[in-house]
Amino acid sequence: MKSREHYSQEFRAEAVRLVLEQGLSQAEAATRLGIAKGTLSNWVVAAKGGKDTSAIPGARSVAELEAEVARLRKALAQASMERDINKKGRRVLCSRVTAKYAWIAKQHDRDPISVICRVLGVSRAGFYHWCQRPPSLRQQEDERLKVAIRATHSKTRQTYGAVRLQAELAAEGFYAGRDRIGRLRREMGLSCKQKRKFKATTHSAHSLPVADNLLGQVFAPTKPSEVWTGDITYIATDEGWLYLAGLKDVFTCEIVGYAMGERMTTGLVSQALFRAVQQKRPPVGLIHHTDRGSQYCAKAYRALQVQFGMQTSMSRKGNCFDNAPIESFWGSLKNELVHHHRFKTRAEAKAAIQEYIEIFYNRQRRHSRLGNVSPAEFNKRYWRTAQAA
Repeated sequence: MKSREHYSQEFRAEAVRLVLEQGLSQAEAATRLGIAKGTLSNWVVAAKGGKDTSAIPGARSVAELEAEVARLRKALAQASMERDINKKGRRVLCSRVTAKYAWIAKQHDRDPISVICRVLGVSRAGFYHWCQRPPSLRQQEDERLKVAIRATHSKTRQTYGAVRLQAELAAEGFYAGRDRIGRLRREMGLSCKQKRKFKATTHSAHSLPVADNLLGQVFAPTKPSEVWTGDITYIATDEGWLYLAGLKDVFTCEIVGYAMGERMTTGLVSQALFRAVQQKRPPVGLIHHTDRGSQYCAKAYRALQVQFGMQTSMSRKGNCFDNAPIESFWGSLKNELVHHHRFKTRAEAKAAIQEYIEIFYNRQRRHSRLGNVSPAEFNKRYWRTAQAA
């Protein structure tokens, strides 16, 4: 007959803790301890029923254990809430008390005010007192300025940062510092459209004659129609590629001529040149700078340049910086318009690009190189000054 095994009170207490405090199932705990499941079940029942618990050192009743679990869960939830508040409010942790109060006013519907105040280290009574005060003159001005910033942000096609927004707002009669405008933009969640990289389309693998680089990356003309730079880019539509040839006046930053078509041909760049000459009537000696694309090296196009009395200049092979002004325009066009639209037809893309160039880029868009005025305004000021002199 097998003798009955005896277990110490300490062993029983630890076995019960595995089930009641650490959450193991009775079967798993019994297997781990090498005892019968029924034996462990009896010990657990005794502990739950409060029987002989005094004989088990450190043993607690189920009510005590449940109360402890509830307390720990509450503490964990509190810690998680404070962590989330600290993460969301990290921007105002080092700000002034009024800034913290303003953030609490926006956040109090999501988290308890007492917890937010404790995390930010401010007085709850002070927050309630702040809420009862009428908005200051500065706050009222900020709200009016926010309306103007949002309208200007939309008007400028979400492309202006704080510097150019400052000039645009001043033109509308709203005067504010750059840092203040930047702060209000962040509070409203406004940001510029994201930029993307774009690829070159130049086909320079040909045997056509090329011209020397007359500029050498020195883009410093002293008057309009002294240096034009040209290039071709492409725009995707559901019908296929749309090719755009453009010419930019380096002095005024204006797009003086452009043409769009289904094919990247010499006729396309010639059409852009005809339009530029027709509109601007440039003097003899204008430097016409492009890359070494076959369209610009073609005999027919070179003949047009000679006919108009232009000096031909071309970039070095594979060096996009030699033609930086027009490349800069392609970047603006793609980042501010093309990359944010899907064009169903070429006609739709043509209409959008024409509106961008004629209305926005040439006449509204502020250029930092021009003192934050548009090309049209810069050109007007130049000729006004020239006539006055």
